[in-house]
Amino acid sequence: MRIVCISDTHSMHDNITEIPDGEILVHAGDCLGRGSIFELEDFNVWLGEQPHPHKILIAGNHDWCFQTRPEEARGMVTNAIYLEDSGVTIGGLKFWGSPVTPTFLNWAFNRDRGSEIAKHWALIPGDTDVLITHGPPHGILDIVVQNDIELEVGCEDLKERIDQLSLKAHIFGHIHESYGSGTRAKDGAVFVNACSCSKAYRAVNPPIVIDVEP
Repeated sequence: MRIVCISDTHSMHDNITEIPDGEILVHAGDCLGRGSIFELEDFNVWLGEQPHPHKILIAGNHDWCFQTRPEEARGMVTNAIYLEDSGVTIGGLKFWGSPVTPTFLNWAFNRDRGSEIAKHWALIPGDTDVLITHGPPHGILDIVVQNDIELEVGCEDLKERIDQLSLKAHIFGHIHESYGSGTRAKDGAVFVNACSCSKAYRAVNPPIVIDVEP
Protein backbone atom coordinates (compact mmCIF):
# COMPACT_ATOMS: atom_id res chain seq x y z
CA MET A 1 0.00 0.00 0.00
CA ARG A 2 1.43 3.35 -1.03
CA ILE A 3 1.44 5.98 1.73
CA VAL A 4 2.16 9.63 0.94
CA CYS A 5 3.58 11.42 3.99
CA ILE A 6 3.45 15.13 4.79
CA SER A 7 3.68 17.10 8.02
CA ASP A 8 4.20 20.60 9.39
CA THR A 9 2.55 22.44 6.52
CA HIS A 10 1.62 25.32 8.87
CA SER A 11 -1.25 26.54 6.66
CA MET A 12 1.05 26.63 3.64
CA HIS A 13 -0.47 23.51 2.08
CA ASP A 14 -1.23 25.39 -1.13
CA ASN A 15 2.52 25.88 -1.62
CA ILE A 16 3.12 22.15 -2.00
CA THR A 17 3.51 22.00 -5.77
CA GLU A 18 3.11 18.26 -6.28
CA ILE A 19 1.61 15.52 -4.12
CA PRO A 20 2.20 12.01 -5.50
CA ASP A 21 -0.59 9.52 -5.97
CA GLY A 22 -1.13 6.85 -3.36
CA GLU A 23 -3.76 4.93 -1.42
CA ILE A 24 -3.32 6.91 1.80
CA LEU A 25 -2.29 10.52 2.48
CA VAL A 26 -0.93 10.94 6.02
CA HIS A 27 -0.45 14.33 7.67
CA ALA A 28 1.56 14.04 10.89
CA GLY A 29 0.50 17.28 12.56
CA ASP A 30 0.98 21.05 12.52
CA CYS A 31 -1.38 21.51 9.62
CA LEU A 32 -2.13 25.00 10.95
CA GLY A 33 -0.11 28.14 11.53
CA ARG A 34 -1.85 29.92 14.41
CA GLY A 35 -4.09 26.99 15.26
CA SER A 36 -7.40 28.67 14.47
CA ILE A 37 -10.71 27.16 13.42
CA PHE A 38 -10.67 29.45 10.38
CA GLU A 39 -7.37 27.93 9.22
CA LEU A 40 -8.71 24.42 9.81
CA GLU A 41 -11.73 25.11 7.61
CA ASP A 42 -9.45 26.05 4.72
CA PHE A 43 -7.19 23.03 5.31
CA ASN A 44 -10.15 20.66 5.31
CA VAL A 45 -11.25 22.01 1.92
CA TRP A 46 -7.74 21.38 0.61
CA LEU A 47 -7.80 17.83 1.94
CA GLY A 48 -11.01 17.22 0.05
CA GLU A 49 -9.30 18.25 -3.19
CA GLN A 50 -6.65 15.56 -2.86
CA PRO A 51 -7.37 12.37 -4.84
CA HIS A 52 -6.16 9.81 -2.30
CA PRO A 53 -8.91 7.35 -1.31
CA HIS A 54 -7.95 7.57 2.35
CA LYS A 55 -6.50 10.43 4.41
CA ILE A 56 -5.31 10.41 8.01
CA LEU A 57 -4.67 13.52 10.11
CA ILE A 58 -3.24 14.01 13.57
CA ALA A 59 -2.76 17.32 15.37
CA GLY A 60 0.53 18.91 16.36
CA ASN A 61 1.73 21.47 18.87
CA HIS A 62 0.62 24.40 16.65
CA ASP A 63 -2.88 22.99 16.14
CA TRP A 64 -4.42 24.68 19.16
CA CYS A 65 -8.06 24.37 18.17
CA PHE A 66 -7.92 20.59 18.56
CA GLN A 67 -6.99 21.13 22.22
CA THR A 68 -9.04 24.20 23.10
CA ARG A 69 -12.14 23.51 20.99
CA PRO A 70 -11.89 19.73 20.44
CA GLU A 71 -15.47 18.89 19.51
CA GLU A 72 -15.76 21.74 17.04
CA ALA A 73 -12.36 21.06 15.50
CA ARG A 74 -12.93 17.34 15.11
CA GLY A 75 -16.33 18.00 13.58
CA MET A 76 -14.75 20.21 10.93
CA VAL A 77 -12.45 17.45 9.70
CA THR A 78 -14.77 15.88 7.15
CA ASN A 79 -12.19 14.93 4.53
CA ALA A 80 -9.83 12.83 6.66
CA ILE A 81 -9.79 10.39 9.54
CA TYR A 82 -8.64 12.29 12.62
CA LEU A 83 -6.67 10.27 15.17
CA GLU A 84 -5.88 11.36 18.72
CA ASP A 85 -4.53 8.50 20.82
CA SER A 86 -6.68 6.30 18.63
CA GLY A 87 -6.42 3.99 15.66
CA VAL A 88 -7.93 2.85 12.40
CA THR A 89 -7.45 -0.13 10.10
CA ILE A 90 -7.20 0.50 6.36
CA GLY A 91 -6.52 -2.21 3.82
CA GLY A 92 -5.33 -4.59 6.51
CA LEU A 93 -2.84 -2.09 7.98
CA LYS A 94 -3.35 -0.96 11.57
CA PHE A 95 -2.61 2.73 12.11
CA TRP A 96 -2.29 4.55 15.43
CA GLY A 97 -1.95 8.31 15.84
CA SER A 98 -1.05 10.65 18.69
CA PRO A 99 -0.37 14.43 18.77
CA VAL A 100 1.58 14.60 22.04
CA THR A 101 5.17 15.86 22.20
CA PRO A 102 7.58 16.47 25.09
CA THR A 103 7.05 19.79 26.85
CA PHE A 104 8.80 22.72 25.19
CA LEU A 105 7.78 26.26 26.08
CA ASN A 106 3.97 26.33 26.08
CA TRP A 107 2.46 24.54 23.11
CA ALA A 108 -0.60 22.39 22.50
CA PHE A 109 -0.50 18.70 23.41
CA ASN A 110 2.73 19.08 25.41
CA ARG A 111 3.41 16.46 28.08
CA ASP A 112 6.30 16.26 30.50
CA ARG A 113 8.90 13.61 29.77
CA GLY A 114 8.69 10.51 31.92
CA SER A 115 5.51 8.99 33.28
CA GLU A 116 3.19 11.75 32.00
CA ILE A 117 4.05 11.23 28.34
CA ALA A 118 4.79 7.51 28.69
CA LYS A 119 1.15 6.82 29.56
CA HIS A 120 0.20 8.02 26.08
CA TRP A 121 2.73 5.69 24.45
CA ALA A 122 1.45 2.80 26.57
CA LEU A 123 -1.87 3.15 24.72
CA ILE A 124 -0.26 2.15 21.39
CA PRO A 125 -1.53 -1.36 20.61
CA GLY A 126 1.06 -4.07 20.31
CA ASP A 127 -0.11 -5.04 16.82
CA THR A 128 0.24 -1.54 15.32
CA ASP A 129 1.70 -1.56 11.80
CA VAL A 130 2.04 2.17 11.13
CA LEU A 131 2.54 4.63 13.96
CA ILE A 132 1.89 8.34 13.39
CA THR A 133 3.13 10.76 16.04
CA HIS A 134 3.79 14.45 15.75
CA GLY A 135 7.25 14.25 17.26
CA PRO A 136 10.12 11.83 16.64
CA PRO A 137 11.55 9.20 18.94
CA HIS A 138 14.89 9.97 20.51
CA GLY A 139 17.84 9.46 18.18
CA ILE A 140 15.84 9.06 14.96
CA LEU A 141 15.59 12.06 12.62
CA ASP A 142 15.37 14.36 15.66
CA ILE A 143 18.46 16.56 15.44
CA VAL A 144 18.38 20.32 15.96
CA VAL A 145 21.44 22.54 15.78
CA GLN A 146 22.02 25.17 18.46
CA ASN A 147 25.23 27.20 18.52
CA ASP A 148 26.81 24.73 16.09
CA ILE A 149 26.01 21.84 18.43
CA GLU A 150 23.79 18.97 17.25
CA LEU A 151 21.18 17.94 19.80
CA GLU A 152 18.90 14.90 19.71
CA VAL A 153 15.59 16.20 21.05
CA GLY A 154 13.21 13.32 20.34
CA CYS A 155 11.23 11.53 23.04
CA GLU A 156 13.13 8.87 24.98
CA ASP A 157 9.89 7.35 26.27
CA LEU A 158 8.56 7.02 22.72
CA LYS A 159 11.81 5.34 21.65
CA GLU A 160 11.43 2.85 24.49
CA ARG A 161 7.88 2.02 23.42
CA ILE A 162 8.62 1.57 19.71
CA ASP A 163 11.45 -0.79 20.60
CA GLN A 164 8.77 -3.02 22.14
CA LEU A 165 6.71 -3.02 18.93
CA SER A 166 7.08 -4.61 15.51
CA LEU A 167 6.28 -1.55 13.44
CA LYS A 168 6.42 -1.48 9.68
CA ALA A 169 6.61 2.32 9.59
CA HIS A 170 6.69 5.32 11.90
CA ILE A 171 5.68 8.69 10.42
CA PHE A 172 6.26 11.97 12.26
CA GLY A 173 7.42 15.58 11.83
CA HIS A 174 7.91 18.45 14.31
CA ILE A 175 11.70 18.77 13.91
CA HIS A 176 11.90 20.67 10.62
CA GLU A 177 15.66 20.47 10.13
CA SER A 178 15.67 16.63 10.31
CA TYR A 179 13.36 16.04 7.32
CA GLY A 180 14.05 12.73 5.63
CA SER A 181 13.57 8.99 5.91
CA GLY A 182 15.48 5.83 6.62
CA THR A 183 15.14 2.14 7.37
CA ARG A 184 16.24 0.66 10.69
CA ALA A 185 18.60 -2.22 10.10
CA LYS A 186 17.58 -4.37 13.05
CA ASP A 187 13.93 -4.78 12.03
CA GLY A 188 13.42 -3.12 8.64
CA ALA A 189 11.04 -0.50 10.03
CA VAL A 190 10.83 2.68 7.95
CA PHE A 191 11.05 6.00 9.77
CA VAL A 192 9.81 9.18 8.08
CA ASN A 193 10.25 12.77 9.21
CA ALA A 194 7.79 14.29 6.74
CA CYS A 195 8.14 18.00 7.62
CA SER A 196 7.01 19.96 4.58
CA CYS A 197 8.37 23.23 5.98
CA SER A 198 12.04 23.94 6.39
CA LYS A 199 13.58 25.42 9.53
CA ALA A 200 12.82 28.83 7.97
CA TYR A 201 9.11 27.88 7.69
CA ARG A 202 9.04 27.63 3.92
CA ALA A 203 7.08 24.74 2.40
CA VAL A 204 9.91 23.45 0.24
CA ASN A 205 10.25 19.79 1.23
CA PRO A 206 8.41 17.35 -1.06
CA PRO A 207 6.13 14.63 0.30
CA ILE A 208 7.83 11.34 1.17
CA VAL A 209 6.32 8.19 -0.34
CA ILE A 210 6.64 4.77 1.26
CA ASP A 211 5.19 1.38 0.34
CA VAL A 212 3.96 -0.76 3.22
CA GLU A 213 2.52 -4.23 2.81
CA PRO A 214 -0.23 -5.50 5.15
